[in-house]
Amino acid sequence: MLQIQHLNKRYGDRPVLQDLNLSIHVGEIYGLLGPNGAGKTTTINIICNLLQADSGVVKIGGRTVSEATKKLIGVAPQENLLYRSLTCAENLNFFAQIYGLSRTQRRLQVQDCLKAVNLSDRANSPAETLSGGMQRRLSMAIALVHRPKLVILDEPTTGLDIEARYEIWQLIRQLKGQGITVLLTTHLLDEAERLCQRIGILKGGQLMAEGTLEELQQSVPAQEVVLVKTEQEEEAIARAREQGFTPRRYGSDLAFWLPEPLELKEILDRFAGISLESVSRHPVKLEHIYLEITQPERNQEFFISEEIPDPWAV
Repeated sequence: MLQIQHLNKRYGDRPVLQDLNLSIHVGEIYGLLGPNGAGKTTTINIICNLLQADSGVVKIGGRTVSEATKKLIGVAPQENLLYRSLTCAENLNFFAQIYGLSRTQRRLQVQDCLKAVNLSDRANSPAETLSGGMQRRLSMAIALVHRPKLVILDEPTTGLDIEARYEIWQLIRQLKGQGITVLLTTHLLDEAERLCQRIGILKGGQLMAEGTLEELQQSVPAQEVVLVKTEQEEEAIARAREQGFTPRRYGSDLAFWLPEPLELKEILDRFAGISLESVSRHPVKLEHIYLEITQPERNQEFFISEEIPDPWAV
C-alpha cells in the first residue's frame, strides 16, 4: 500500500531523512517509532504531500504522491483538529464536504463513521462537551469519513486514561479487520507491541531496525532480562561478565541480559557471595530493544575499562 524509496530531506545543513526505505502492506498495522527529532513527522508530511522531499519516491497504492493521492489518506493528528462548537455530526459533515462527497454520501458516511467509533448517541453533542477519549474517537472518525485506503494515526492515545486507550486500540484493530492499512506513530511501546504486525525504528532519519516483534527480539542476544538491586554493583557487574551476562542500565535500574532463561535459584547461585536486595526476571520487551537501538551510548560506561570489548555491544 505504501512504498518509500531512498527518501532524503534536509532542513538547511541538518539532514532529517537519510535514504529512508520502507514499505507497508495492505491491511497491515505498521508502527513507526523513534525519539523526538528522528524524522517521523517529516515522513508523515511528505506522505501527505504537505512537504516536498529533496529526493526519493513515495507511492500510495502504486501511485506517486501528489494532490490526487490525498483522498487515499486519512490522518488523525496528535492534536485533535475539531471545531469545538460544532456537533460531532457537523464536524464529520464539514470534512466530508471538503473531500467532495455528495449530500447523500455525506449523510451515510456521517452515520457510519459515528457508529464505527461508538459515538452515534453523541451525534448532536458539541465536540467541546466530549471527554478526551471521545474527542480522539471523533478525530479518528474524521480521518475515515472519505473512506481512505491508508490511515495515519499520530500518537493516537497520548494523554488518555487506560479505559479510553483500550477503546482506541479496539478501533484500530477494527480498521485492520476492514482491510484498511494503518501507519501508527507512538511513544507508548506497549501500544506498538499489542497492535503492530511490524515495527520500524527511526533514528536520525534512518531506519535502524524493522520487523515483527519476534524478529526484533532476535536482533539482541538475550532470552531474558534480570533486574537486580544491590549496593555491590561493581562486584555484581564483574560476576555477571564472568557468567556471560551483558550488563545494561535502565534509568537507575541495573539489569543483565541472559543468553538463556534461568530459574531464580540458579541466578542467585551465580551471584553467590554478593548481597542482592532484590532480583526480578523479565522477558525481552520492545522497550529494551528500542533503547538499545536509539540510545546505545547509555551503556558505554560498561565498556570503557574493558580490555576485551563486549561482543554484544551495539
